[in-house]
Amino acid sequence: MRDVFPATPLQRNVHLSEKFGADIWLKREDLSPVRSYKIRGAYNAMRKQPEQDLFVCASAGNHAQGVAFMCKHMGVRGVIFMPVTTPQQKIQKTRMFGGDQVEIHLVGDYFDDCLAAAQDWCKREGGHFLSPFDDEDVIEGQASIAVEIEQQLGRAPDNIILPVGGGGMSAGVSSWFGDRSHCIFVEPEGGACLRAALLARRPVALEHVDTFVDGAAVGRIGDRPFELLKHTHVSDSITISEDRVCTTIVEMLNLEGIVLEPAGALAVEAISDIRSFVRGRTVLCLTSGGNFDFERLPEVKERAQRYAGTKKYFLLRLPQRPGALKDFLEFMGPDDNITRFEYMKKSARNFGSVLIGIETSDPGNFVQLFARLDAGGFTYSDITNDEVLSQFII
Repeated sequence: MRDVFPATPLQRNVHLSEKFGADIWLKREDLSPVRSYKIRGAYNAMRKQPEQDLFVCASAGNHAQGVAFMCKHMGVRGVIFMPVTTPQQKIQKTRMFGGDQVEIHLVGDYFDDCLAAAQDWCKREGGHFLSPFDDEDVIEGQASIAVEIEQQLGRAPDNIILPVGGGGMSAGVSSWFGDRSHCIFVEPEGGACLRAALLARRPVALEHVDTFVDGAAVGRIGDRPFELLKHTHVSDSITISEDRVCTTIVEMLNLEGIVLEPAGALAVEAISDIRSFVRGRTVLCLTSGGNFDFERLPEVKERAQRYAGTKKYFLLRLPQRPGALKDFLEFMGPDDNITRFEYMKKSARNFGSVLIGIETSDPGNFVQLFARLDAGGFTYSDITNDEVLSQFII
C-alpha cells in the first residue's frame, strides 16, 4: 500500500481529550488521497485480480472514488454506479480520480437500488464486481487501518469507536484487535442496519433508509461483515440521529478546522454516549471520510441548531389590527433573532397566520419567550420537529 499512498495520520485531539477527560485520538482517514478509507479495500481487492481489466462497483460515493483512483493507477477500466442522490462533490471527485478510465452511471434514489443495477450490468457485460463492503478482500484491505493504528500508537487502544455502513471496515478493524480493544459501533438512526441484524440475529433489510449520512446509509449489512460482527453485544451498538451528527460537523469545523462528512463525524459524536465509560481511557475515533459538499453547509447548520434547541419554527396566530406585530416583537428577548417571517393576510378574517423562524443563544430563551407569549394571549404551534411540515414549509 505504501507504494500507492502514505499512512494516514493518528492525531491526539486536545479539545476532545479535555472535554471528555480521556486520551482521545483521531485516525484521520479523511486525509487519505480520496479523503476516505475506501481506497484501502479497493487497492487490496484489485491487486488480487492482476489479469482483470474491467472492474464494476456500486457506491454511495467514497468507494467509487477509491475504485476510480485505483483504476487510473493500474490502467484498467472501471464502471461505477452511484445513486442519483449522491452529493455532486463525490461525483465530480470520482470523475477527477478516474479520468478516461472510468464511466459513471447514476441510478436509483438509494444505494441498494444502484447496487442491484450494478450487479445486473456486470452479469450482462462481464467484469469483476467489487462490493464496497461484502467482499473478503475489501474487508482485509480495510483492516490495514488497524495495523497502522497499532504501529502508530505502539499498542492497541482501550476503546475504538467505528462508524458502520455496510460493515466492511468495522468488521476488518475489530477482527484485527479482537479482545485487545473494546469496539463500539455507531450508525445513523436512518440506516442502523447492524443494530437491526444484531436484534434479528441475521442481516435484514431496513424498510426505510435516510440518505443524509450518505456514507453510512445502507439498508442491509453485508453477509460477510456480519459473520465477523454477529457476536457483538447490542449494548455496543449506538445509533445517532442525523440532526445530532450535524452538531459534530459544525463543532469540528469551527474549533478544529477539520472537515468531516456526516459519516466521518459519527465516531466523534458517539463519545458523548459513553463518556462515563471512557473517562481516563485511551479512545480512538475513526474519522472515516471528509468528502463534504459545502453546498450542504446551510442545511447542516440548520439541523445542528434545531437539535441543540437554539432554533425553532412555529406558526403564530396574529390579530389583523394595527400594532399587532409590534406587540409580538416586544415579547422577544435580547438574544432572539428572527430568521424567517412569512405573513398571510386574509382580509375576510380577524386573524392571520405567520410562519416564523427564530434562533437564539440558549435553548432556555425559548422557554421564557413562550411563557411571555402565553401570558400575552398569543396562539402559536411549535412545528420544529414536525417532519411533514418541515419538508413542505421550512
